[in-house]
Amino acid sequence: MLIVALVLAALAALVHVYIFVLESLLWTTPRARATFGTTAEQAAANKEMAFNQGFYNLFLAVLAGVGVIVVAAGDAAVGLTLVVAGTGSMAAAALVLLLTSPDKRGAALKQLAAPGLALIALAVAALLG
Repeated sequence: MLIVALVLAALAALVHVYIFVLESLLWTTPRARATFGTTAEQAAANKEMAFNQGFYNLFLAVLAGVGVIVVAAGDAAVGLTLVVAGTGSMAAAALVLLLTSPDKRGAALKQLAAPGLALIALAVAALLG
């Protein structure tokens, strides 16, 4: 079950790297605007905010990704701490989006799926010992 959790955490990290790219690098492009449902004017007005928010997503991805690598390298305590911090923060942020912006339910659930399942798998792995 631990391997399933780590694969899900790595997948969550990749999703958040993708979100970073959309928010910080491609925010004003037609692709990113279509993804987030913004007009060219809205994207231009929110560019700095999106750039900053993208880095939050990148830092969460780094936490989870480095955690997976550290577990694979043999230090379970440090690695799992990083994985839980990264995926827990991802899941919490997705829940905030879900609860505060019902119109963005689909995006919130996509952001919640992999980290939420990773946390569940980690809990099951801990219970099974």
